[in-house]
Amino acid sequence: MKIIEISNYQSSTPRAMSELNAITAIAYRDLVKFLRDPTRIVATFVFPLMFIFILGTTMQASYGESAGFNLLTLTFTGVFAQTLFQSTAQGVISLIEDRENDFSQEIFVSPVSRYSIVIGKILGESLVALPQGIGILVFGLVAGVPLSLGQVFNLLPVAIAVCLFGGTFGILVLSNLSSQRAANQIFPFIMLPQLFLAGVFAPLKTLPWFLNVLSLISPLRYAVDFTRSVFYAGKADYGNVVLADPLFNMSVMGVMFAMFLGLGTFLFVRREKNR
Repeated sequence: MKIIEISNYQSSTPRAMSELNAITAIAYRDLVKFLRDPTRIVATFVFPLMFIFILGTTMQASYGESAGFNLLTLTFTGVFAQTLFQSTAQGVISLIEDRENDFSQEIFVSPVSRYSIVIGKILGESLVALPQGIGILVFGLVAGVPLSLGQVFNLLPVAIAVCLFGGTFGILVLSNLSSQRAANQIFPFIMLPQLFLAGVFAPLKTLPWFLNVLSLISPLRYAVDFTRSVFYAGKADYGNVVLADPLFNMSVMGVMFAMFLGLGTFLFVRREKNR
């Protein structure tokens, strides 16, 4: 009996190491691809830069006094969460395109679990998104956002959580798409309304009931509000810009994370098996 147990352990260990190596290789490849593409690096910072410097500064100059809180800071926190969420989700969806090139073809025909491919892709795109978050922090400081060292450290685990959350959302979207062309058409349609329904640029205090329903089912809403609840903790503006307690936002994100990861991975694996 002991011999059988030892044999099973020895056979499962190489398998586990193989899956771990696959996850690491996929994540590392995504990070290296990003770092070797200067055009992509610049492009990833263009829109956050525009939103923070142009939109945030303009809104603060025009409506800051009447709003009762700093609109530049509000825009900064919203763009920070939105960029991390969207970058990871969009990066994961690029697995459709990766499937068509030689490297990914080798992965898909190799004896590697599709679940490992999904996990590796989420981790890889999270590693790609995190430097963007650091860049946005720098943009915020240059633009005049009051950022303390403690707030920066508090935002680091928030950034990781938002990246992983966005990655699972990307998996759910990916599992229902069959081509890169469909992804390019549908993903902006899915993300654009969330920029407004999640309150990226303005607090969601009074919405018509039908928009409030759409806002409540928008995953980005909870990522943005969680980020703001951590950033504004202990500040006078907390009640004006934060919608819910951080524990509530964490709970909703946790439930959605499990649902997106489980359902999205299941549908993705089933689609790959039927190819």
